[in-house]
Amino acid sequence: MTSPASAAPAPATDEKDPWPALLALCLGFFMILVDSTIVSVATPALIVDLQADVNAVVWVTSAYLLAYAVPVLITGRLGDRFGPRRMYLAGLTIFTLASLWCGLTDSIEGLVAARVVQGLGAALITPQTMAIITRIFPAHRRGRAMALWGATAGVATLVGPILGGVLVDWLGWEWIFFINVPVGALAFVLALRLVPRLETHAHRFDWPGVALSGVGMFLLVFGVQEGHELEWGLLVWAMIAGGLAVLVLFVAWQARNRHEPLVPLALFADRNFSLANIAITTMGFAITAMAIPLMIWAQVVRDLSPTRSALLLVPMAVMTIALARPVGGLSDRVHPRALTGFGFSAIVGSLVWLAAAMEPDGSIFWLVPPMLLLGIGNACVWAPNSTTATRNLPLRQAGAGAGVYNATRQVGAVLGAASIAVLMDARLAAEGLPAYGGGEAGASGVGVLPAPAAQAFSDAMAASMLLPAAVLLVGLAAALCFERPRHAGFGGSRGAGVPG
Repeated sequence: MTSPASAAPAPATDEKDPWPALLALCLGFFMILVDSTIVSVATPALIVDLQADVNAVVWVTSAYLLAYAVPVLITGRLGDRFGPRRMYLAGLTIFTLASLWCGLTDSIEGLVAARVVQGLGAALITPQTMAIITRIFPAHRRGRAMALWGATAGVATLVGPILGGVLVDWLGWEWIFFINVPVGALAFVLALRLVPRLETHAHRFDWPGVALSGVGMFLLVFGVQEGHELEWGLLVWAMIAGGLAVLVLFVAWQARNRHEPLVPLALFADRNFSLANIAITTMGFAITAMAIPLMIWAQVVRDLSPTRSALLLVPMAVMTIALARPVGGLSDRVHPRALTGFGFSAIVGSLVWLAAAMEPDGSIFWLVPPMLLLGIGNACVWAPNSTTATRNLPLRQAGAGAGVYNATRQVGAVLGAASIAVLMDARLAAEGLPAYGGGEAGASGVGVLPAPAAQAFSDAMAASMLLPAAVLLVGLAAALCFERPRHAGFGGSRGAGVPG
């Protein structure tokens, strides 16, 4: 049902080129995803400057991801109700102002609070980008459009640490947030001019679902991340169990809600949508988790500056960017299990290879080949998986589908940040080392370990890299079960094809 206050529908795609609108959306989307990983390279600087431990600094990332993940389920519906363009612009405004707050704060508690608000702004932005693409591009052209969107997601999460390293080295950690202010303003102007107003639809909002999902996620993530700090006492296990119980209640409520559930379980009747959500959850987990031990290892063990540490990721980012367009074209023709299956296999192999190469005295150039392989894998997962998730969904479910897909990705990222913090602490303890909290200053400007402890620290960080690799095996299994998309434009002249 179209609401009385609806704006006029956007012109058909054959009357107006949708690509400028997509490019405008990708700028804002790029900015908020960079902030998912940009803090990883600044972790040692934040530990020293704000006098915090590594677990507290990981909360700077976790708070953002948690505030991003929980409301994204309902913000997709808000876009359907009030217009995705309007919600996108509102999200940009909140995100940009919160970024200014982040840069001005002088305490770890203030930074975490500002990151929560930043995450709320990001939650408003993300589902609107995906829903607008679904609505302004016809199915037979959506593969290339979603390829650019997916490549933006992949590149942003990789560029975050690179950009962060340069800014931390030259201007200070505050500038990893200040940089968002001019970028956010530019993204706002471009979206105002280029993104069309789209038809809106009346919705009921599932507030009990919002409450249950929020409480469940908070209890689960807080319990996992603070478990080591609280010595895995009864309170920790009670929080984790309580979080899981609340999430079970959330799913049960979604099944019983006959009006408009926050997560329409009917979406999961589409096999590809269900599998793509599993796959992207593991990607969110892995990409967030792998950057933290790698950046700490580079700065603490190898005494690299933040910029030089971040440059380790350049081969990965360059390869992902270079392959974005050709992989996007293949997304409209090649069976998704072939592309994503290869991509997941490449990423798993690259992380195991990286773990083996993380030594205190080996050549840093031995990291380049696994980084190149990681970039190839990223290019073959982000865009094809995003395209596969939405390809078969009806347009009326665009907002709900986008919200669910982005929520699962962010849930993976939240759990990745929380889990890697726990594992790093555990591995350091197993190696007979204290939890990392800075030390003697070296070339990196942060804590550098004395030589006798360098091997033990390297072993701990390398072992931590194997966690995201193991989680990605679940994503690989999901990708290998994709079926052939059903729309008539897939695969060129072959038509709809049959599931396979």
